[in-house]
Amino acid sequence: MSEPNGRGGRPRGADAPGGVRTLERGLSVLWALATLREAPLSQVARAAGLSASTAYRLLETLRQQGFVDWEEASGLFRVGLRAYQVGAAFDAAHALTAAAAPEMRALVAELGESANLAVLRPHGAGLEAAYVHQVEGPQLVRMFTQTGASAPLHASGVGKVLLAARPEAEARRALEATPLTAYTPHTLTTVDAALAAVARVREDGFALDDQERELGVRCVAVPVTGADGQVAAALSVSAPTSRLTPDEVPRFLAAAQAAAARITDRLGHRATPGHRDA
Repeated sequence: MSEPNGRGGRPRGADAPGGVRTLERGLSVLWALATLREAPLSQVARAAGLSASTAYRLLETLRQQGFVDWEEASGLFRVGLRAYQVGAAFDAAHALTAAAAPEMRALVAELGESANLAVLRPHGAGLEAAYVHQVEGPQLVRMFTQTGASAPLHASGVGKVLLAARPEAEARRALEATPLTAYTPHTLTTVDAALAAVARVREDGFALDDQERELGVRCVAVPVTGADGQVAAALSVSAPTSRLTPDEVPRFLAAAQAAAARITDRLGHRATPGHRDA
């Protein structure tokens, strides 16, 4: 790709006083291109409020990273596949919470306890479970989790459900890269013990956190399947052990599984007859 001629450009050192400023300009160029759909360099530069030479350098960097495409025959720039993938990730996250929110409210209304939704995300060299939505229960004493907070993979129902959806080798690597902190006497603190618990989740289709993260708190967690048939999230209901007793676990589990199935329906996935999603 040869550099188009541009006029009115500033010296190279003047248009990039720092990394943050360059990033701001790069994002302004990408946004201008998203608005224009496709355009020649001069039009992109004008829409972004930049000189042609500055806009070109930013576009070329974005092109090399896959965020911008350039057609030599027409000289037109377009938004690239990488930018679409970023947007698709946002759409998927928004679709998940939008689908889950009403069903989580119904679940909380049915059980009177707090419900959480968590997804798996990269963390350092490994993975972590991250809460993306919560509906609090009406009880005076209730479980509260801040959106965006992480949950330990080895000591949470959502963590074990999300790990169970991954291949065993990947689950092992994730646990080996995570400090297996002993939060309570019930916490699983070895990789082999945590993997055995994850294997039970694969077999049973749900996870039970029985005071593993916090004494006096019990949690039931189940998988939520996305439109692609893969586990997209984990749905959990948490309560004090005085209310979520062992006898109450089957009722809580059935309600959580029904809510997860409705969320899955909202996301557009239909299980084939005779098939149980992991």
